[in-house]
Amino acid sequence: MRPKDIPAADTVPTVRVWIDLTNSPHVLVMRPVIDVLTAEGHDVSVTARDFAQTLELLDRFAIPHTAIGRHGGERLAAKAAGLAARTWALTNWATQHGGPHTRGRLGRRSLRPFDLALGHGSNDITVSAALLGIPCSTMFDYEYATVQHQVNCRLAGAVVVPDAIAPERLYRYGARGKIVPYEGLKEEYYLADFEPNPAVLAELSLTSSRPVVVVRTPPELALYHRFANDLFGDLLARLDNSARARGIQVVVLARTSAQRERVRTLQQLTVPEHAIDAQSLVAYANLMISAGGTMNREAVALGTPVYTTFQGRIGGVDEALIAAGRLNRLTEAAQIEGLLDALPSAGSTDTQWPGARPERTRRDPALLVELLKSPLGLG
Repeated sequence: MRPKDIPAADTVPTVRVWIDLTNSPHVLVMRPVIDVLTAEGHDVSVTARDFAQTLELLDRFAIPHTAIGRHGGERLAAKAAGLAARTWALTNWATQHGGPHTRGRLGRRSLRPFDLALGHGSNDITVSAALLGIPCSTMFDYEYATVQHQVNCRLAGAVVVPDAIAPERLYRYGARGKIVPYEGLKEEYYLADFEPNPAVLAELSLTSSRPVVVVRTPPELALYHRFANDLFGDLLARLDNSARARGIQVVVLARTSAQRERVRTLQQLTVPEHAIDAQSLVAYANLMISAGGTMNREAVALGTPVYTTFQGRIGGVDEALIAAGRLNRLTEAAQIEGLLDALPSAGSTDTQWPGARPERTRRDPALLVELLKSPLGLG
Protein backbone atom coordinates (compact mmCIF):
# COMPACT_ATOMS: atom_id res chain seq x y z
CA MET A 1 0.00 0.00 0.00
CA ARG A 2 1.71 3.18 -1.19
CA PRO A 3 0.60 5.98 1.18
CA LYS A 4 -1.77 8.35 -0.61
CA ASP A 5 -0.94 11.53 1.27
CA ILE A 6 2.85 11.71 0.92
CA PRO A 7 3.73 15.39 0.43
CA ALA A 8 5.18 16.37 -2.93
CA ALA A 9 8.96 16.23 -3.03
CA ASP A 10 9.29 20.00 -3.55
CA THR A 11 7.38 20.73 -0.32
CA VAL A 12 9.57 18.51 1.91
CA PRO A 13 13.20 19.40 2.66
CA THR A 14 15.39 16.76 1.04
CA VAL A 15 17.43 14.81 3.58
CA ARG A 16 20.15 12.21 3.21
CA VAL A 17 19.00 9.16 5.17
CA TRP A 18 21.19 6.26 6.24
CA ILE A 19 19.49 2.99 7.24
CA ASP A 20 21.37 0.04 8.73
CA LEU A 21 19.92 -3.48 8.85
CA THR A 22 21.44 -6.15 11.09
CA ASN A 23 18.83 -8.95 11.06
CA SER A 24 16.25 -10.45 8.72
CA PRO A 25 13.12 -8.86 10.25
CA HIS A 26 14.65 -5.40 9.93
CA VAL A 27 14.49 -5.69 6.13
CA LEU A 28 10.74 -6.22 6.33
CA VAL A 29 10.22 -3.33 8.73
CA MET A 30 12.28 -0.86 6.76
CA ARG A 31 11.14 -1.80 3.24
CA PRO A 32 8.03 0.46 3.30
CA VAL A 33 9.99 3.13 5.21
CA ILE A 34 12.50 3.19 2.34
CA ASP A 35 9.62 3.37 -0.16
CA VAL A 36 8.01 6.33 1.60
CA LEU A 37 11.29 8.22 2.04
CA THR A 38 12.16 7.68 -1.62
CA ALA A 39 8.70 8.81 -2.72
CA GLU A 40 9.19 11.98 -0.70
CA GLY A 41 12.34 12.67 -2.67
CA HIS A 42 14.89 11.86 0.02
CA ASP A 43 18.25 10.23 -0.69
CA VAL A 44 18.33 6.85 1.06
CA SER A 45 21.43 4.70 1.55
CA VAL A 46 21.28 1.22 3.11
CA THR A 47 24.00 -0.79 4.84
CA ALA A 48 23.47 -4.35 6.06
CA ARG A 49 25.14 -7.03 8.13
CA ASP A 50 25.63 -10.51 6.72
CA PHE A 51 23.53 -12.44 9.23
CA ALA A 52 20.64 -14.90 8.89
CA GLN A 53 18.70 -14.03 5.70
CA THR A 54 19.28 -10.26 5.81
CA LEU A 55 21.20 -10.00 2.53
CA GLU A 56 18.97 -12.53 0.78
CA LEU A 57 15.86 -10.57 1.70
CA LEU A 58 17.40 -7.32 0.50
CA ASP A 59 18.05 -9.00 -2.83
CA ARG A 60 14.52 -10.46 -2.87
CA PHE A 61 13.02 -6.98 -2.43
CA ALA A 62 15.55 -5.40 -4.84
CA ILE A 63 16.77 -2.94 -2.21
CA PRO A 64 20.21 -1.53 -3.13
CA HIS A 65 22.61 -1.93 -0.22
CA THR A 66 26.20 -2.18 0.90
CA ALA A 67 27.09 -5.29 2.92
CA ILE A 68 29.36 -4.47 5.87
CA GLY A 69 30.46 -6.97 8.51
CA ARG A 70 29.11 -10.18 9.99
CA HIS A 71 27.59 -11.30 13.28
CA GLY A 72 30.22 -11.12 16.04
CA GLY A 73 29.29 -14.36 17.79
CA GLU A 74 27.13 -15.62 20.62
CA ARG A 75 29.17 -14.62 23.67
CA LEU A 76 28.90 -11.16 25.19
CA ALA A 77 32.61 -10.44 24.69
CA ALA A 78 32.36 -11.45 21.04
CA LYS A 79 29.31 -9.25 20.58
CA ALA A 80 31.15 -6.30 22.11
CA ALA A 81 34.14 -6.87 19.81
CA GLY A 82 31.80 -7.22 16.86
CA LEU A 83 30.04 -3.97 17.76
CA ALA A 84 33.36 -2.12 17.92
CA ALA A 85 34.65 -3.55 14.66
CA ARG A 86 31.47 -3.02 12.67
CA THR A 87 30.89 0.46 14.11
CA TRP A 88 34.37 1.42 12.96
CA ALA A 89 33.69 0.00 9.51
CA LEU A 90 30.34 1.80 9.28
CA THR A 91 31.86 5.09 10.38
CA ASN A 92 34.55 4.83 7.72
CA TRP A 93 31.98 3.88 5.09
CA ALA A 94 29.68 6.77 6.02
CA THR A 95 32.51 9.29 5.91
CA GLN A 96 33.65 8.10 2.50
CA HIS A 97 30.16 7.56 1.11
CA GLY A 98 28.78 10.93 2.10
CA GLY A 99 31.95 12.95 1.69
CA PRO A 100 33.32 15.53 4.14
CA HIS A 101 30.92 18.28 3.01
CA THR A 102 27.37 17.59 1.91
CA ARG A 103 24.31 19.72 1.38
CA GLY A 104 22.39 19.24 4.61
CA ARG A 105 18.69 19.56 5.31
CA LEU A 106 17.02 22.88 4.56
CA GLY A 107 19.87 23.64 2.15
CA ARG A 108 22.57 24.36 4.78
CA ARG A 109 26.17 23.23 4.44
CA SER A 110 26.96 20.41 6.83
CA LEU A 111 29.98 18.37 7.93
CA ARG A 112 27.72 15.37 8.46
CA PRO A 113 27.77 12.72 5.74
CA PHE A 114 24.07 12.08 6.41
CA ASP A 115 21.24 14.11 7.91
CA LEU A 116 19.46 11.21 9.62
CA ALA A 117 20.37 7.65 10.65
CA LEU A 118 17.74 4.95 11.23
CA GLY A 119 17.91 1.43 12.65
CA HIS A 120 15.68 -1.22 14.16
CA GLY A 121 17.72 -2.44 17.11
CA SER A 122 21.05 -1.76 15.37
CA ASN A 123 23.57 -0.69 18.00
CA ASP A 124 26.15 -0.29 15.25
CA ILE A 125 24.50 2.60 13.45
CA THR A 126 23.49 4.30 16.69
CA VAL A 127 27.09 4.41 17.90
CA SER A 128 28.42 5.37 14.48
CA ALA A 129 25.85 8.15 14.14
CA ALA A 130 26.80 9.49 17.56
CA LEU A 131 30.48 9.56 16.55
CA LEU A 132 29.63 11.44 13.35
CA GLY A 133 27.09 13.78 14.94
CA ILE A 134 24.21 12.43 12.84
CA PRO A 135 20.70 12.69 14.37
CA CYS A 136 19.45 9.14 14.89
CA SER A 137 16.19 7.30 15.53
CA THR A 138 16.06 3.74 16.83
CA MET A 139 13.11 1.34 16.74
CA PHE A 140 12.33 -1.84 18.65
CA ASP A 141 9.29 -3.66 20.03
CA TYR A 142 10.78 -5.80 22.81
CA GLU A 143 11.88 -3.86 25.87
CA TYR A 144 13.95 -6.49 27.70
CA ALA A 145 16.95 -6.70 25.33
CA THR A 146 18.81 -4.90 28.11
CA VAL A 147 22.33 -4.67 26.70
CA GLN A 148 21.13 -3.48 23.32
CA HIS A 149 18.85 -0.79 24.73
CA GLN A 150 21.46 0.58 27.13
CA VAL A 151 23.33 1.66 24.02
CA ASN A 152 20.54 2.59 21.61
CA CYS A 153 18.28 4.50 23.95
CA ARG A 154 21.08 6.62 25.39
CA LEU A 155 22.57 7.61 22.05
CA ALA A 156 19.49 7.95 19.81
CA GLY A 157 17.52 11.15 19.56
CA ALA A 158 14.20 9.31 19.22
CA VAL A 159 13.12 5.89 20.52
CA VAL A 160 10.21 4.75 18.34
CA VAL A 161 8.26 1.92 19.99
CA PRO A 162 4.73 0.47 20.11
CA ASP A 163 2.39 2.18 22.57
CA ALA A 164 1.85 -1.21 24.24
CA ILE A 165 5.27 -0.79 25.91
CA ALA A 166 4.90 1.18 29.13
CA PRO A 167 7.27 4.19 28.90
CA GLU A 168 8.59 3.68 32.43
CA ARG A 169 10.04 0.32 31.35
CA LEU A 170 12.45 2.26 29.13
CA TYR A 171 13.54 4.94 31.57
CA ARG A 172 16.37 2.83 32.99
CA TYR A 173 17.93 2.77 29.52
CA GLY A 174 18.08 6.57 29.31
CA ALA A 175 15.01 6.90 27.06
CA ARG A 176 13.12 9.42 29.20
CA GLY A 177 12.06 12.34 27.02
CA LYS A 178 12.89 10.49 23.79
CA ILE A 179 10.06 7.97 23.54
CA VAL A 180 7.92 8.31 20.40
CA PRO A 181 5.07 5.76 20.50
CA TYR A 182 3.04 4.39 17.60
CA GLU A 183 -0.28 2.55 17.58
CA GLY A 184 -0.60 -1.16 16.93
CA LEU A 185 2.04 -3.60 15.70
CA LYS A 186 4.96 -2.77 13.43
CA GLU A 187 3.80 -5.73 11.35
CA GLU A 188 0.50 -3.96 10.63
CA TYR A 189 2.51 -1.18 8.98
CA TYR A 190 4.92 -3.19 6.85
CA LEU A 191 2.28 -5.74 5.85
CA ALA A 192 -0.19 -3.02 4.88
CA ASP A 193 0.32 -3.63 1.15
CA PHE A 194 0.79 -7.38 1.47
CA GLU A 195 -1.34 -10.02 -0.23
CA PRO A 196 -0.30 -13.71 -0.02
CA ASN A 197 1.28 -15.26 -3.09
CA PRO A 198 0.55 -18.98 -3.63
CA ALA A 199 3.86 -19.42 -5.44
CA VAL A 200 5.54 -20.21 -2.12
CA LEU A 201 3.37 -23.32 -1.77
CA ALA A 202 4.61 -24.75 -5.05
CA GLU A 203 8.17 -23.76 -4.16
CA LEU A 204 7.97 -25.92 -1.02
CA SER A 205 5.93 -28.70 -2.70
CA LEU A 206 2.99 -28.17 -0.34
CA THR A 207 -0.46 -29.44 -1.19
CA SER A 208 -3.84 -27.95 -0.35
CA SER A 209 -5.17 -31.38 0.66
CA ARG A 210 -3.10 -31.51 3.87
CA PRO A 211 -2.89 -28.99 6.74
CA VAL A 212 0.24 -26.85 7.10
CA VAL A 213 2.04 -25.98 10.32
CA VAL A 214 4.80 -23.35 10.21
CA VAL A 215 7.48 -23.30 12.92
CA ARG A 216 10.08 -20.60 13.63
CA THR A 217 13.20 -21.56 15.58
CA PRO A 218 14.40 -19.71 18.72
CA PRO A 219 16.74 -16.70 18.48
CA GLU A 220 19.56 -18.67 20.10
CA LEU A 221 22.15 -16.00 19.36
CA ALA A 222 20.19 -13.25 21.09
CA LEU A 223 21.37 -12.15 24.52
CA TYR A 224 17.81 -12.22 25.85
CA HIS A 225 17.46 -15.89 24.87
CA ARG A 226 20.77 -17.37 26.06
CA PHE A 227 19.64 -20.83 27.10
CA ALA A 228 18.77 -23.95 25.12
CA ASN A 229 15.06 -24.26 24.51
CA ASP A 230 14.34 -27.87 25.55
CA LEU A 231 10.62 -27.25 25.05
CA PHE A 232 11.29 -26.43 21.43
CA GLY A 233 13.37 -29.55 20.82
CA ASP A 234 10.62 -31.75 22.27
CA LEU A 235 8.05 -29.89 20.17
CA LEU A 236 9.96 -30.56 16.95
CA ALA A 237 10.25 -34.26 17.77
CA ARG A 238 6.50 -34.49 18.32
CA LEU A 239 5.80 -32.63 15.08
CA ASP A 240 8.11 -34.97 13.22
CA ASN A 241 6.12 -37.95 14.50
CA SER A 242 2.81 -36.26 13.76
CA ALA A 243 3.80 -35.30 10.25
CA ARG A 244 4.35 -38.98 9.55
CA ALA A 245 1.26 -40.29 11.39
CA ARG A 246 -1.27 -37.54 10.64
CA GLY A 247 -0.23 -36.42 7.17
CA ILE A 248 0.55 -32.89 8.38
CA GLN A 249 2.95 -30.68 6.42
CA VAL A 250 5.42 -29.03 8.78
CA VAL A 251 7.73 -26.27 7.55
CA VAL A 252 10.52 -25.14 9.90
CA LEU A 253 12.01 -21.71 9.23
CA ALA A 254 15.48 -21.83 10.76
CA ARG A 255 17.51 -18.70 11.45
CA THR A 256 21.01 -20.03 10.85
CA SER A 257 22.76 -22.81 8.92
CA ALA A 258 23.57 -24.57 12.21
CA GLN A 259 19.89 -24.66 13.13
CA ARG A 260 18.97 -25.96 9.67
CA GLU A 261 21.43 -28.82 10.00
CA ARG A 262 20.05 -29.81 13.42
CA VAL A 263 16.43 -29.72 12.27
CA ARG A 264 17.20 -31.78 9.17
CA THR A 265 17.95 -34.78 11.37
CA LEU A 266 14.15 -34.98 11.67
CA GLN A 267 13.21 -36.49 8.34
CA GLN A 268 9.54 -35.47 8.08
CA LEU A 269 10.08 -31.71 8.43
CA THR A 270 10.59 -29.34 5.51
CA VAL A 271 13.48 -26.92 6.11
CA PRO A 272 14.00 -24.26 3.39
CA GLU A 273 17.66 -23.65 2.59
CA HIS A 274 17.25 -20.01 1.60
CA ALA A 275 15.00 -17.05 2.32
CA ILE A 276 11.45 -17.60 1.08
CA ASP A 277 8.21 -15.61 1.03
CA ALA A 278 7.62 -16.43 4.69
CA GLN A 279 4.72 -14.01 5.04
CA SER A 280 2.75 -15.78 2.32
CA LEU A 281 3.55 -19.12 3.91
CA VAL A 282 2.26 -17.89 7.28
CA ALA A 283 -0.87 -16.48 5.65
CA TYR A 284 -1.68 -19.87 4.11
CA ALA A 285 -0.79 -21.92 7.20
CA ASN A 286 -3.34 -23.54 9.48
CA LEU A 287 -1.14 -23.01 12.53
CA MET A 288 1.97 -20.98 13.43
CA ILE A 289 4.35 -21.79 16.29
CA SER A 290 7.35 -19.60 16.99
CA ALA A 291 9.98 -19.13 19.68
CA GLY A 292 10.71 -15.61 18.45
CA GLY A 293 8.67 -12.47 18.18
CA THR A 294 8.33 -10.98 14.71
CA MET A 295 6.83 -14.01 12.98
CA ASN A 296 4.37 -14.48 15.84
CA ARG A 297 3.15 -10.95 15.32
CA GLU A 298 3.06 -11.41 11.55
CA ALA A 299 0.71 -14.33 12.13
CA VAL A 300 -1.42 -12.15 14.40
CA ALA A 301 -1.54 -9.42 11.76
CA LEU A 302 -2.46 -11.95 9.05
CA GLY A 303 -5.07 -13.75 11.18
CA THR A 304 -3.28 -17.11 11.41
CA PRO A 305 -3.70 -18.98 14.73
CA VAL A 306 -0.38 -18.61 16.55
CA TYR A 307 1.31 -20.00 19.66
CA THR A 308 4.54 -18.77 21.23
CA THR A 309 7.12 -20.97 22.91
CA PHE A 310 9.29 -17.98 23.89
CA GLN A 311 10.86 -18.70 27.29
CA GLY A 312 12.34 -15.29 27.98
CA ARG A 313 10.55 -12.45 29.73
CA ILE A 314 7.33 -11.56 27.93
CA GLY A 315 7.33 -7.97 26.64
CA GLY A 316 4.53 -5.43 26.62
CA VAL A 317 3.44 -6.09 23.03
CA ASP A 318 3.01 -9.83 23.57
CA GLU A 319 1.41 -9.21 26.97
CA ALA A 320 -1.27 -7.16 25.24
CA LEU A 321 -1.77 -9.73 22.47
CA ILE A 322 -2.07 -12.59 24.95
CA ALA A 323 -4.56 -10.62 27.06
CA ALA A 324 -6.62 -9.94 23.94
CA GLY A 325 -6.56 -13.63 22.93
CA ARG A 326 -4.68 -12.87 19.70
CA LEU A 327 -1.55 -14.75 20.79
CA ASN A 328 -1.41 -17.95 22.84
CA ARG A 329 1.34 -19.52 24.96
CA LEU A 330 2.55 -23.06 24.49
CA THR A 331 4.32 -24.00 27.72
CA GLU A 332 4.47 -27.80 27.38
CA ALA A 333 5.29 -29.76 24.24
CA ALA A 334 2.37 -32.10 24.95
CA GLN A 335 -0.02 -29.22 24.20
CA ILE A 336 0.77 -29.62 20.52
CA GLU A 337 -1.25 -32.84 20.37
CA GLY A 338 -4.48 -31.01 21.14
CA LEU A 339 -3.66 -28.29 18.61
CA LEU A 340 -2.99 -30.88 15.91
CA ASP A 341 -6.24 -32.69 16.78
CA ALA A 342 -8.10 -29.47 15.95
CA LEU A 343 -6.55 -29.17 12.48
CA PRO A 344 -8.54 -30.28 9.41
CA SER A 345 -8.02 -33.90 8.45
CA ALA A 346 -5.82 -34.69 5.48
CA GLY A 347 -7.99 -34.70 2.36
CA SER A 348 -10.67 -32.53 3.97
CA THR A 349 -12.02 -29.60 2.00
CA ASP A 350 -11.50 -27.52 5.16
CA THR A 351 -7.78 -27.28 4.38
CA GLN A 352 -8.52 -24.71 1.65
CA TRP A 353 -6.20 -21.69 1.79
CA PRO A 354 -6.25 -19.23 3.38
CA GLY A 355 -9.64 -20.04 4.89
CA ALA A 356 -11.79 -17.77 7.04
CA ARG A 357 -9.71 -15.11 8.78
CA PRO A 358 -10.58 -11.95 10.71
CA GLU A 359 -10.38 -8.69 8.82
CA ARG A 360 -6.82 -7.38 8.80
CA THR A 361 -5.70 -4.10 10.31
CA ARG A 362 -3.59 -2.18 7.78
CA ARG A 363 -1.71 0.89 8.97
CA ASP A 364 -0.06 3.57 6.86
CA PRO A 365 3.77 3.25 7.00
CA ALA A 366 4.03 6.98 6.26
CA LEU A 367 2.99 7.51 9.88
CA LEU A 368 6.06 5.56 11.05
CA VAL A 369 8.27 7.64 8.77
CA GLU A 370 7.05 10.87 10.33
CA LEU A 371 7.91 9.54 13.78
CA LEU A 372 11.34 8.39 12.66
CA LYS A 373 12.07 11.86 11.27
CA SER A 374 11.27 13.52 14.59
CA PRO A 375 14.95 14.26 15.51
CA LEU A 376 15.01 16.61 12.51
CA GLY A 377 11.88 18.50 13.53
CA LEU A 378 10.30 17.48 10.22
CA GLY A 379 7.84 14.87 11.55
